Amino acid sequence: MKFKVSSGLNIEATLEGNPNEPLVILLHGGGQTRHAWKGTAEKLASAGFYAVALDLRGHGESDWSEEGDYAIESYRSDLVSIIEQIGKPASLIGASLGGMVSLSTAGDTEFQNICTALVMVDIGIYPNEEGSNEILEFMSSGFNGFESLEDASDAITAYLPHREKPKDISGLQKNLRLKDDGRYYWHWDPKFIQSRTADRTEHRAKHRNYAENVSIPTLLIRGALSNVVTEEEVKDFMGTIKHAEFVEIDKAAHMIAGDRNDVFANAAIDFLQKTIITT
Repeated sequence: MKFKVSSGLNIEATLEGNPNEPLVILLHGGGQTRHAWKGTAEKLASAGFYAVALDLRGHGESDWSEEGDYAIESYRSDLVSIIEQIGKPASLIGASLGGMVSLSTAGDTEFQNICTALVMVDIGIYPNEEGSNEILEFMSSGFNGFESLEDASDAITAYLPHREKPKDISGLQKNLRLKDDGRYYWHWDPKFIQSRTADRTEHRAKHRNYAENVSIPTLLIRGALSNVVTEEEVKDFMGTIKHAEFVEIDKAAHMIAGDRNDVFANAAIDFLQKTIITT
């Protein structure tokens, strides 16, 4: 279904489970789509949660911002609007960009009443700059499109050499758009890159403040092979949000849900079920 948010944009979502169960909203990373959460959302639904996976603005089948407005606070505004439309508070699971959006929501005193728990997936208070730059470089490398799905798959394999290349690559069509020139392009707005390379000093100060204000149950999940959340970022996060819990997923890099989905989903579900029992 689509949610029309306060900005007027349409945000695409996939819903799994019973709407009467506790709400969990899943927010993907930059350059991804809601389909990155398919296995996780299904597991959440089976475990007794109402899982809502979103295509963030400028990604997937959601609207693109004509103004190129991809500020974290704008993503947050979309999220808050959706939670209000659903009509009950949500636990937030956010990967990378989605984690930054989730943190900015849970750490803003104006919105703390609509968040019940926070799961940060391979993202700290802010990403490691070197690792973040590698992601942006990979995303930028696809600006000219790909001749075929196979070419796109080869690009992913080169970027994620630890992950075995799938035999069936047809699922990539969910993340690519075939345009009139016959080439495949990633399913996100190129203006998004510009927004992520803007002044990071201001972003860091804001997110430090958000993290210091987080009071809800929090879990940080790190991929053991990640270059976006290093041990230093983990130490900083746990030292700032002192009540947070930490789980490391072996043999997983930054895209944890894709690398080790079963292990990741089980860790998130165990945490959320425990949170519901104790709150």
